[in-house]
Amino acid sequence: MTALTASPHDVMRRTIAKLDPDAVMAVVDSLQFQGAKVSAVVALPLRNLQKKRDVGAFAAGAPIDAVSGLLELLAMEPLDKVIEALGEHSETPTYEQLSEAVASLRGAELNDDQVVAVLGFAIGNEFPAAPHCRRLLGEDEALALPEIEITIGQASLLSPKVVDESVREQRRLRREQEKARKQAQAAKAKAAHGPKVKVEKKRPVVPAPVPPAPSPSAHLEVTRRSASLTPAEAALYDVAHPLAGSVVTTEVPFDAVDPAAPEQQSKVRPAVVIAASEQGLLVRGIYSNPSPTRRVFSPWRRLGLDHVSYVDDARNTVSGDTEVIRLGVLSDEEWNSLF
Repeated sequence: MTALTASPHDVMRRTIAKLDPDAVMAVVDSLQFQGAKVSAVVALPLRNLQKKRDVGAFAAGAPIDAVSGLLELLAMEPLDKVIEALGEHSETPTYEQLSEAVASLRGAELNDDQVVAVLGFAIGNEFPAAPHCRRLLGEDEALALPEIEITIGQASLLSPKVVDESVREQRRLRREQEKARKQAQAAKAKAAHGPKVKVEKKRPVVPAPVPPAPSPSAHLEVTRRSASLTPAEAALYDVAHPLAGSVVTTEVPFDAVDPAAPEQQSKVRPAVVIAASEQGLLVRGIYSNPSPTRRVFSPWRRLGLDHVSYVDDARNTVSGDTEVIRLGVLSDEEWNSLF
């Protein structure tokens, strides 16, 4: 898969893997988490990277928020220089303008790693110039991104994680051994100190407390609604699949041909999984613009989306071999609000 076709998240991971590990670790080691208001999904993987110092494993297996945050730190300074070189064209440069700006800085003010960081960050965040950045990465062999095996979430997307029975048995034996060890220690301590004599103390009689009357606003248990499928959908997908109710990032097909880009038939975007199977997913896409068939997607901030988003009523099918990245799971209330 080349930089021309890889998903934005995949490009960011491969960008981190491309960069000089010593330069990456220099930035990571400079981070101070004490007292900083940083999300745990970002802070914990970066702290782990400080300890294990395996940049490749971080790129392949860390949550995408942590990968994106680190890439932003690496790209911040060189990105400012590229923007300055573009001048009045910085918002929506043409390919020629971007290529000329990068060429003017490369070697003199920016090394190849810094150029790659800027291009990868722009693609990952879907800047207007992202297609030009992909082209630059694809055309220059020195900037080409490496192929990496993504390790995060491989076992729990379209099929539940399967635990080997031998591993399960080993865990059970360890638990039993630990339990027996603690019981032996307790018996040994009891024998050493002799039997304890329990002294009964008279306690004053205290009236039993009267339980408070239930509040009118007591919390009511929310029942998760079941999604209704057409007969054709029910034949292919299962509403009880472990991935149903999740919010993922994947390649969602367009409902109609885009006149501005008729050759483009799909786009990587967030989506709610309605049902799933080994054949793929049945999803409702999440978009940045409202329309008569879309409603506000209330948990957008909790799930890490960077702006107000809208979920469409239309359902789309995603092939089982399409890359899927899990962002989180909807609560029962959030799920019910979609139907």
